[in-house]
Amino acid sequence: MRFTKEQIAADIIQMAKFSEQENDAQVLKQIFNLLDLTSLNTTDYNEKILSMVNAVNDFEKHFPSCPNVAAICVYPNFADLVKKHLTAKGIKIAVVSAGFPSSQTFLAVKLSETNIAVSKGADEVDVVISVGKFLNKEFQAVADELTLLKTACGHAHMKVILETGALPDEESIYTASMLSMEAGADFIKTSTGKLEPAATYEAMYVMVHAIKDYYHKTGKKIGIKPAGGIVTVKQALVYYSIVKNILGEEWLNNRLFRIGASRLANNILTKLNELNGIKSEVKYF
Repeated sequence: MRFTKEQIAADIIQMAKFSEQENDAQVLKQIFNLLDLTSLNTTDYNEKILSMVNAVNDFEKHFPSCPNVAAICVYPNFADLVKKHLTAKGIKIAVVSAGFPSSQTFLAVKLSETNIAVSKGADEVDVVISVGKFLNKEFQAVADELTLLKTACGHAHMKVILETGALPDEESIYTASMLSMEAGADFIKTSTGKLEPAATYEAMYVMVHAIKDYYHKTGKKIGIKPAGGIVTVKQALVYYSIVKNILGEEWLNNRLFRIGASRLANNILTKLNELNGIKSEVKYF
């Protein structure tokens, strides 16, 4: 890694300043279109997930000037429910799989769960690296497992969660990023949201630099997804600014940039109302 903590901190302060200039309706609508609208709760059940799907289906009727979310992200047992009832166009079905969130189960179970999820309608599969093995420097074992999971994903995209809050330093985050991309990741993602710290600007900064380096090395564009604890519009704007300033405009679309969130969606809609002079909190999702 070529970055010092001091340089990372200074650059993030600068990008946070840049983000203040992006606080307009057009950018907020663009960020809304990057969202993986997420429900990953122990208490989830069919009717709750169906309510979220119906809200996405009806979104255009209520907010015709705002593009819809990018995807609905759920546990794999809900993939077929979402596929059956999702009528809104262009929305991907994302699931968490492969022993999420700990990645502590048999490889055969990880592969089977992933394969079943795709067969039930998942367009994207979010998997977690074997963090314990990574910390034990079993890098080849972690890479081999991801390669097998990529095969199990078939046509679906594989988003690899690094669980950056469990990694000891920036060097580890960079190494995990490169390892995941070389093993077949279509996206790399910060966190499960189940451990603290979850997404951080510092982890995001390192990951997007790894993506930039990988692109220069291979010509392949890999996506980025911060997730976990991203609630406020201000946070979203900083993540947007990091991507824009390091990776460039080419990454500012939902094919290469996602934000995993649930409460953020309503907060963006509330801010859009505010910019239009409407002082009312939106509680749509």
